Amino acid sequence: MNEGQERRAIKYEGTRLLRRTVALVLAGGRGTRLKNLTDWRAKPAVPFAGKFRIVDFALSNCVNSGIRRIGVLTQYKAQSLIQHIQRGWGFLRAEIEEFIEVIPAQQRTEDENWYRGTADAIFQNLDILHTYAPEYILILAGDHIYKMDYSKMLAEHVQSGADCTVACFEVPIEDAQAFGVMEVDAEKRITRFAEKPKNPFPMPGDPKKALISMGIYIFNARLLYDLVIDDAPKGDSDHDFGKNIIPSLIGKANLRAHHFRDSCVTSDGQAPYWRDVGTVDAYWEANIDLTTVTPSLNLYDTNWPIWTYQAQFPSAKFVFDSDNRRGMAVDSLVSGGCIVSGSTVRRSLLFSNVRVNSYCLVEDSVILPDCVIGRHARIKRAILDRGCEVPPGLVVGEDAKLDAKRFHRSEGGVTLVTRDMLQALKSA
Repeated sequence: MNEGQERRAIKYEGTRLLRRTVALVLAGGRGTRLKNLTDWRAKPAVPFAGKFRIVDFALSNCVNSGIRRIGVLTQYKAQSLIQHIQRGWGFLRAEIEEFIEVIPAQQRTEDENWYRGTADAIFQNLDILHTYAPEYILILAGDHIYKMDYSKMLAEHVQSGADCTVACFEVPIEDAQAFGVMEVDAEKRITRFAEKPKNPFPMPGDPKKALISMGIYIFNARLLYDLVIDDAPKGDSDHDFGKNIIPSLIGKANLRAHHFRDSCVTSDGQAPYWRDVGTVDAYWEANIDLTTVTPSLNLYDTNWPIWTYQAQFPSAKFVFDSDNRRGMAVDSLVSGGCIVSGSTVRRSLLFSNVRVNSYCLVEDSVILPDCVIGRHARIKRAILDRGCEVPPGLVVGEDAKLDAKRFHRSEGGVTLVTRDMLQALKSA
């Protein structure tokens, strides 16, 4: 076999692996730490970066990686998520066995439970999985921000002969309590795993860091079926991959780690980027970082685009140019349909169809779609949820005690404002 034939053979085998794989995106969680941002939507449906939803990153990674058979498992307040996927992700062709299917919780088992955990979500849809007839199953959390080539993780999984592969990421040890923490030997075998330990164990040779699970798993399909069937009747189980399934495999199966650095998609010189935007502060910080000159996450990379559904709006508009009434935005992202009318926007991110009326100041803030900010308002270090109508002259972000009384103020000093909060303020 010459070099050209060898390359074609490798490409063919890679394509064959991808077509034997099904991705399941777990998108049913509420995300309670996001507080009022998830009152009416699931965490994966929360808007991000001016035009996207959080779930778009996992779905885009699948499509860009060549994995085109995808199921999205939903549960908590899923209507906006379902609408988003139906409107924006219907371009795959079923005729060639490509699809993105929404799989809502349907109480498909005899005990008629809703999903009791991540593993139970798989168990309750085994009949659907069998119709896909996959050889490998890629399980993804639908609520993280990152760019990753799953085909590289899949190739490593097959080459290593693993039964299950878990994607892992290095974090400061003080941040590891919120994740599954693992210990790995020199051959990438996982020798120890603990879900959200109070005292995370450090990486060998680096006591300041821990190796955490990213909630990304590749299973050999037959093994996964057996695991969730065995777990389902156990009364003392949380029916969860991190708490039950993965720890049960230690020493009993070929359980491997895949380092995110080996498959992350970054621009030249950038560090691997993965964020769990599960708190108000983390969500605000990740969005505001995009307004910097060189953000940690590059959304302008045409080689690995993030796909989404977006309504068709006209271009953003900035009007008036007198000394005390100038429409301008500096170090900011401003989406389509926005009008900044004689106001100043600094270090902020405006989602679609936002109206900032005259004489306002918006600084260090994340403004979700369809908000209207009344004249002379000042908004600083805040998040405005979708559809907020800020009354003229309202000040947010300057008086911590007053903000905490009227709105939600985070530990990091970010003020979250919703329509209901503004209505209660109006009615008071």
